[in-house]
Amino acid sequence: MTRQVTLAVNDNPIPIDYFVQAFIDHTVAGMIEALEGTGPIKKLNLAIDGDKVAIDLNGKPVPTNAFASQMVRSTLSGMVLPLKGVKDTTKIRVNVARGT
Repeated sequence: MTRQVTLAVNDNPIPIDYFVQAFIDHTVAGMIEALEGTGPIKKLNLAIDGDKVAIDLNGKPVPTNAFASQMVRSTLSGMVLPLKGVKDTTKIRVNVARGT
């Protein structure tokens, strides 16, 4: 399976190597696929802006409650904060595209 993962923090693109791409891909997939009414990821756009979490999975919005939003936000923030060039995680954008 081929995948493309891009990451931007506070509107700044963050270069990520294969390991970080795979780590983000697998972690995000686990979180998203655990949400009610979701399925396998073909295309995912996940945006965090402060307390707001927006998830678009395969062209459809995925609603989340406050708990799920906080889990997604906290997990992503913890994953990207150690990356070079990241000091603040107010805004995070993750895009995942998977193909076969």
